[in-house]
Amino acid sequence: MEILPLLPPILLAALIASASPGPATLAIAATSMSRGAGAGLRLAAGVLTGSLIWSSAAAAGLAALMLRHGWAVELIRYAGAAYLFWLAFKSLRAAWRGGLTEGTVPARHPFRRGLLLHLTNPKAIFFFGALYAVILSPGQSPAALALVVAAVGVQSATVFLGYALLFSRPGPMRLYRRGARGINALAGVAFAGLGLRLLTSRLA
Repeated sequence: MEILPLLPPILLAALIASASPGPATLAIAATSMSRGAGAGLRLAAGVLTGSLIWSSAAAAGLAALMLRHGWAVELIRYAGAAYLFWLAFKSLRAAWRGGLTEGTVPARHPFRRGLLLHLTNPKAIFFFGALYAVILSPGQSPAALALVVAAVGVQSATVFLGYALLFSRPGPMRLYRRGARGINALAGVAFAGLGLRLLTSRLA
């Protein structure tokens, strides 16, 4: 299949995007440290599901459609910024209260939290849209696109679930318990900064 030689650069670009610090990796790390592997893995699964949705949508051409309808992009952008500011508020409130009672992401429904976190990040679909537009040729077969989506999905699963397992180990958990207030404060500031960046940046 002619798509196979293109997989290494596609996977490298996707690896850099998924593994670099951002709202998803920050939430996975903080949740895993504060709530353990179970909650961290469920939140990571939600993030992964959101990533697969955006990746599939971009492969199907939704990114180009959204570029023609700016109101949809703006709606998602404001929703994403609002969600990040809400996470910042929860983290800073946890830091103010001592850090151990609430955590960066609430204990209930971690999968849904992870899914919302990624679905309200419009930069994800533009990353996938740009990636596929630059590397894949027009008229690529559905089987080739499905292979790319699956390969990126497997790699993203390794990264996101790996982060959850890594940060739920005893060492990081002890670190969190000793410095929960400071970690939640830093997470709150980071979430607020990411929300402000999303709110003020141009996505087109």
